[in-house]
Amino acid sequence: MSDKQLLHLVIGGELKSLEGKPEFRDLNRIDLVGAFPSYEDAVRAWRAKAQETVDNALMRYFIIHAHRLLDPDAQDDHEH
Repeated sequence: MSDKQLLHLVIGGELKSLEGKPEFRDLNRIDLVGAFPSYEDAVRAWRAKAQETVDNALMRYFIIHAHRLLDPDAQDDHEH
């Protein structure tokens, strides 16, 4: 595990459609779950929120690799 700080955001909301690129139905109702220091922590938060909303097919949560936005040339220490 690297000592380098990697910032991950977990967000979610109801999508307009399941087709095409994700587009939220209402940007004012985005659920900002939180910021996490590792991909593993972000996955745990993502999984918990996804399980809470499993009954709504249009409700989706995403992990945003915010450290890539802050430093686009940085490399992650994990593979997807």
